[in-house]
Amino acid sequence: MRVLNSNHFQIARESKLEGVIETTWRGGSGVLEPWHGDSVGISNRLESTLQSIRRRVIVLLQSSADSTLVLSVRVDKEIEDVPGLAANYEGGATFSESQPLNRDLSQVVGQTGPSRWIPVGRDPLLEQKILAEIRNPRR
Repeated sequence: MRVLNSNHFQIARESKLEGVIETTWRGGSGVLEPWHGDSVGISNRLESTLQSIRRRVIVLLQSSADSTLVLSVRVDKEIEDVPGLAANYEGGATFSESQPLNRDLSQVVGQTGPSRWIPVGRDPLLEQKILAEIRNPRR
């Protein structure tokens, strides 16, 4: 779907039988990325700048009894929960803080555990933007 591609969402699953198009999760664009349209409005841009956000789009196509096509767009939004300390400061990626000093000088890379994503609901502003672009395509 052209509208999803123009908003930089990649299609993960498409089923004509079920009438569903589902995208992969995409990280939210911050203030310094104005060319990405997934963060609609300044409040969403600031939120994506200060907190890791990701979004996924699900488009449902259903035919009704009178042969009209009903289209619905759902955008799910999640925030990242990083457990423990992330070694993002100078020296933090070099030595682990949770163990006594030993002679193993291999680097500790990344955070202490895998990230968890917490669902925060839907993103109605992006849903309306995608629906408007589907209704009035730019040529």
